[in-house]
Amino acid sequence: MPTPQHPPTPPGPTPQAARGLRWRLLLAALSWAAGWAAMAALDGRVDLANLAMLLVLASAVASLWLPVWLAAAADALAVAGFNWQFVPPRGSFAVDLHQHALLLGAMLAVNCIIAALMAAQRHQAQQAQAHAWQARQLRQWSETLRDAADPLAHAGGLQAALAALGGGPAALIVLRDGLPPGNDEQAVLGLGEPDADQRAGLWHCLRQGQAMGPGTGRHGELPAWYVPLRGRGRCLGAALLTGPAPARGDLASLAHAQALCDPLGLALQRQQAALDAQRARDAAQAQGVRNALLAAISHDYRTPLATMLGAASSLESQAERLDPAQRQALARRIVSEVGQLSRLTDNTLQLARLDAPGVALRCDWESAEELVGAALRHARERDAARRTRARVEPGLPLLWCDALLMSQLLDNLIDNALKHTPPEGAVELLVRRQLPQPQPLPLPLPLPGQRAANVDIDAATAAAQAPLGWAVLAVRDRGPGVAPAWRERIFEVFQRGAEAMPGAPAPLPSRGAGVGLAVCRAIARAHGGELRLRARGHGGSSFECWLPLREAPAPAPEAGE
Repeated sequence: MPTPQHPPTPPGPTPQAARGLRWRLLLAALSWAAGWAAMAALDGRVDLANLAMLLVLASAVASLWLPVWLAAAADALAVAGFNWQFVPPRGSFAVDLHQHALLLGAMLAVNCIIAALMAAQRHQAQQAQAHAWQARQLRQWSETLRDAADPLAHAGGLQAALAALGGGPAALIVLRDGLPPGNDEQAVLGLGEPDADQRAGLWHCLRQGQAMGPGTGRHGELPAWYVPLRGRGRCLGAALLTGPAPARGDLASLAHAQALCDPLGLALQRQQAALDAQRARDAAQAQGVRNALLAAISHDYRTPLATMLGAASSLESQAERLDPAQRQALARRIVSEVGQLSRLTDNTLQLARLDAPGVALRCDWESAEELVGAALRHARERDAARRTRARVEPGLPLLWCDALLMSQLLDNLIDNALKHTPPEGAVELLVRRQLPQPQPLPLPLPLPGQRAANVDIDAATAAAQAPLGWAVLAVRDRGPGVAPAWRERIFEVFQRGAEAMPGAPAPLPSRGAGVGLAVCRAIARAHGGELRLRARGHGGSSFECWLPLREAPAPAPEAGE
């Protein structure tokens, strides 16, 4: 689970900052000391004006590290000391000549101007650093929210950043979904501990979507700022800032607070838009499936029911006038239609189950011979007159699969092959092992519910997915084949594949609902495999289920060994 991120907070007073201040004061004191030492050393060797230049130089250097008020005070004391120490008459603050008074005044003015300029430059540098830091903070905050799957989890970070910006406690309310008609606390995520008035102000800011407080032009008498979390055309929350910054009406801090709140508002709106779009897609898909299912039921269920009803009515009303052969024919028709309805119901229910997320299979080690034998018995029960033959490659390892699902897959494929194979044709069921080969294998292996990509995977990918190779269960028919345009579509639900290969006889009218092959592919993919259609060289189709082979566990030792 990713850790919620938040915008970096500005650096506050630290022991390093306190040490830096002491160093600056020490450097300023050393500058003054050096200046006074130089003046004392040159006293009597140079005239008074040159000594005054040393004092101005010492003042300029010391102003690099001193606040403007402290630098001005130091300059005033330095000029007074210079008058006492070097200006005749020495040892007093009086001056003999007017030019000396002018010199002292000029020195004090120049020193103060230098201190003010230094302070202004230092302030501009600090402002530039603050702007650069705020820009970096906004960039990191925006990057954090850009890919955030749950922006609401980052609201605590925003609260911390706003508290640092305002200098006092901060509070947030963030909408969980839509805006309620009343101030419903269950509809928002609340952070912080605002009092009743502040909470009412947060709700008012949320509903108005505009900032309130000093410098905002709205409710300027308030002692705090209320900043909205703005999206595009709507507001998704509000923030409360207290402390020195709102009290002094620092508009730069207000603008930065709004810049911090807006990315979270946009991220929340983007998340809600994605959820709304997903809900709309789910609803449209559910409606589409419902419509298709109703259409299938209206045709594929009513037709056999009508046939069964007619046969049963004939048996009931005309049983005495029918000979045994006619009664048996009607009974066989009823049994056949019931079987058809049963398979259709099983396939529909199985498709719905396999499409559900987190479907669990009841897999075990199964013998391919037993699966094939059961499929042959079922096929001959349904159509004893048709030729259905099977062959299993010797030495095939056990298959890790759900036996019921694999039986349903084989039954569907064989039933489909019998429908499309002429009476004189044969249906073949072959099982063989396919080892990983250097050439590409057409096995996209998507997840259950995803449509197969029409691409080949390379040998390395195939070997990584099935290092022991694949078991290929192929059901082959001698029907008219499937046109290339339909070789993927027939695996989609409610698609019946009405087009045959060019030049081949038209396919027989299908009574299926178009869910059998979709169920087969879903079963294959649920096992980590794939179902694909391959056209046979001399006509017909081969539906091949590729299952990855797994290493079977070693047999348990017998008791007493």
